[in-house]
Amino acid sequence: MTTDTAIDSRIQVVLIDDDPHLRQALSQTLDLAGLKILPLSDATGLQARLGRDWPGVVVSDIRMPGIDGLELLSQLHAQDPDLPVLLITGHGDVPLAVQAMRAGAYDFLEKPFASDALLDSVRRALALRRLVLDNRSLRMELSDRQQLSARLVGLSAQMQRLRDQIGALAATRADVLILGETGAGKEVVARALHDLSNRRNGPFVAINAGALAESVVESELFGHEPGAFTGAQKRRIGKFEFANGGTLFLDEIESMSMDVQVKLLRLLQERVVERLGGNQQIPLDIRVIAATKEDLRHAADQGRFRADLYYRLNVAPLRIPPLRDRGEDALVLFQHFADAASLRHGLPRQELQPGHRALLLRHSWPGNVRELQNAAERFALGLELELEGAAQQDMPASTGGLSEQVEAFERALIAAELTRPHSSVRSLAESLGVPRKTLHDKLRKHGLNFSGGSSDDND
Repeated sequence: MTTDTAIDSRIQVVLIDDDPHLRQALSQTLDLAGLKILPLSDATGLQARLGRDWPGVVVSDIRMPGIDGLELLSQLHAQDPDLPVLLITGHGDVPLAVQAMRAGAYDFLEKPFASDALLDSVRRALALRRLVLDNRSLRMELSDRQQLSARLVGLSAQMQRLRDQIGALAATRADVLILGETGAGKEVVARALHDLSNRRNGPFVAINAGALAESVVESELFGHEPGAFTGAQKRRIGKFEFANGGTLFLDEIESMSMDVQVKLLRLLQERVVERLGGNQQIPLDIRVIAATKEDLRHAADQGRFRADLYYRLNVAPLRIPPLRDRGEDALVLFQHFADAASLRHGLPRQELQPGHRALLLRHSWPGNVRELQNAAERFALGLELELEGAAQQDMPASTGGLSEQVEAFERALIAAELTRPHSSVRSLAESLGVPRKTLHDKLRKHGLNFSGGSSDDND
């Protein structure tokens, strides 16, 4: 009989037959061929035990008490239509087997059959299963990349590196420390890590430690029992416990008191939480993503942050580059936010003019992406494009000599124009006001690619 436990992903073949002698003989055949098998006398509860991406195949007799082979096929394919199911039939069951093949069975074997026939069918089914799961994984990876590109917009090498790092960390269990200035998008990065992880169906709980009053921070984070302190009349579930099975995002972690830092360190090490006024240790299955705008190592050296907590958090750091260090992204992001605002307000799309682009590239963006998004919203509403402190800025924000700054400015303008729809290189060149050959040279020089329509090389 089956149990309610999930089937180990190392099992390659689930064999179901109510005849103990045939089941033993087939099990020996598969085992001698080096396959990991799980023999079962019936199919009760099997669907619930097989995850959608279980990497094996199912071999089942058609005529069995309880759930027969046809019903099992229907159940398994309702969960995963690509799961190979091989059916074993008696002579009188051939019409049923044909019906099963039409319903999606991978193969059927009529008794009596040779061992080699079973092994050949199982091995082909396993090869097909691997191919299906590989393709499924690639599609998911592509979807994740597209999702990341839509959330973390930017063409710069820094943003591409950040997206790569998020993609590599998302599927792990590692806690993450996000480093970035105010307005850089730390919560966007944290949410992306959650949504691309296997915790995506669990809760995402965001809390700003700097916004919590000192008197309530421990209760908010760890919860409390009735009578834990004056006014605590009911049990309260804290944010850590509420995030169980998911992700807790803790912003401005540098603002935590030393007492709270001690409790956080213990929670990260032991994965248990104890409510205020309680004695029960509650196990937690959570991922903690912390974020800060400060240099925590410097804060630890000054005694304002626990060094042991810093080293515990700094295992997997993610640094968000400030907008002033990736000028080309400012143009792309600005148009992205402006287009979204125009759509939201039902207004016509506003095009950036050369003067606007120059202004955006010169600005140092002290408020980072948040400041840029607000400016794009105003621009979409038809208001004057005014940037705080822009009148005093008469030099590009990038470092280096004049030639380096001119090259950075040129690359940013071309990169921004590449984000607009162009049917050909000729159209792109005309928009930039340069000959096509010059444009080709500059694209090659700056490592940029035109991915639109025709190259027009023969015109």
